[in-house]
Amino acid sequence: MTEHKTDAWEMTHSKEILQAAQGGTDTQLRRLLQVIPVAAYTCDAQGLITFFNERAAAAWGREPKLNDPADHFCGSFKMFSTDGSLIPHEECWMALALQHNKGFNEREVVVERPDGSRRTVLAHANPLYDEADRLIGAVNIIVDITERKQAEDAEREASRRKSEFLAILAHELRNPLAPIRNGLQILRLAEDDKAAAAKARGMMERQLQHMSRLIDDLLDLSRIANGKIELRKQRIDIASAVQDALETSGPLIELLGHKLTVSIHPKPVYVDADRTRLAQIFANLLNNSAKFTPHGGHIWLAVEQEGSDVVVKVRDDGVGIPTEMLPKIFDMFTQVDSSLDRSQGGLGIGLNLVRGLVGMHGGRIEAHSDGPGMGSEFIVRLSVLFSPDRGYAQDKDGSTRCSSAYRVLVVDDNEDSADSLSMLLELMGHDTRTAYDGLAAVETATAFRPNVILLDIGLPKLNGYDACRRIREQQWEETVVIIALTGWGQDEDKCRSKEAGFNFHMVKPVDPAALEKLMAGLLMVPS
Repeated sequence: MTEHKTDAWEMTHSKEILQAAQGGTDTQLRRLLQVIPVAAYTCDAQGLITFFNERAAAAWGREPKLNDPADHFCGSFKMFSTDGSLIPHEECWMALALQHNKGFNEREVVVERPDGSRRTVLAHANPLYDEADRLIGAVNIIVDITERKQAEDAEREASRRKSEFLAILAHELRNPLAPIRNGLQILRLAEDDKAAAAKARGMMERQLQHMSRLIDDLLDLSRIANGKIELRKQRIDIASAVQDALETSGPLIELLGHKLTVSIHPKPVYVDADRTRLAQIFANLLNNSAKFTPHGGHIWLAVEQEGSDVVVKVRDDGVGIPTEMLPKIFDMFTQVDSSLDRSQGGLGIGLNLVRGLVGMHGGRIEAHSDGPGMGSEFIVRLSVLFSPDRGYAQDKDGSTRCSSAYRVLVVDDNEDSADSLSMLLELMGHDTRTAYDGLAAVETATAFRPNVILLDIGLPKLNGYDACRRIREQQWEETVVIIALTGWGQDEDKCRSKEAGFNFHMVKPVDPAALEKLMAGLLMVPS
């Protein structure tokens, strides 16, 4: 593992610093300690702090008082050994160097700051002597190795999880191999027993399907990691993907004796998605609930619309998830211990795969649980493609085109920008209105009832976020598509627009062709 620059520097120069400290004046020592790229401080023979550099204060999170008994031996708030036990200041390495008149180098210590945060450091505490070889104090050079320790811990954890995954993978692959081998033997011995042969073939087919799913999941993870999965997106009613998932997971749920309750939004809710991959997401979540719910449990699946999002919830009354595992549940190879047979646990890659596929659809997934034995809930959020009532015609080549104009509201405080975009949209056949501030946008939208609103963010009187929220409060807003058209394009800006109720976020200057394509894709209703 690559060491930090301060670690390498300390290994090379710590002895040189100590030699300079012993041979130089107090002023020379302080000048040296002030410029070195690590934390350092000095104490007198009684342990009172006489000097510290800026990096020492940063490591401690405070500036101790000089030559004051209230701050002695070390400026840290608290100190702990590597086993977690508290180290009294009188027993720290600086104190021991003075008490025993000898050096203590490369001693690992965890220092706690006043705000409760902790840093791991290597202490190098060594006595200082005058010309008569009398003890006059000590110097402690502190190297912050927090990041290095975290990287080492993460590498060890990743290695442990990888080793556990390989063991589980071997277990999962051997499980179906055993009945397949037995089935082959049955076919050989029961040549004339058609019923036994048919039963053996059915068993072997099920086990082969199980193995195929394992291999497919592994390959999908690799493809996602390497950016090789291409989604075949189209406008679909999310209920169709949910139904596909139910058909896939139904046999397992039935086999384990679970009760399944399904609640789907009564009206079609359209999303821009790959139907097969979306069904794979929901099937994985249903299978996960089935596997980790004791026999005869209850699973709920609900599809709801919340503003500009469609929300799919999969909940169960199964084994639950410990609180400390919730932040890790979507990580690769993660396994949550449970009372169920380990063979039902899977490879620990299903939820990681689900997160990857949801992310590729521009969505989010969350996991919730009140703890072991309290069940779990997984929530997938995707953007809705709204469908205003419109007419469409088929061209001779089979493509779909709009047979009537959209009502489009363009909002921008730059009047030239708003007017020119409005003119362009009118030439494309749309019916447009313009507004130049946030309040006017809300008023015009209420009167005009547009299908699409192109709304700037930085607006006078009322900013675009608040204007969008007010429009979303209107009873008529259910079908309107609101697109942020702004110069702000950072990830946090897109998150804020999403939270405010925008459906999409486009950055100026927008390509008119891209805008037209987006609008057509949003509003097209399949015939």
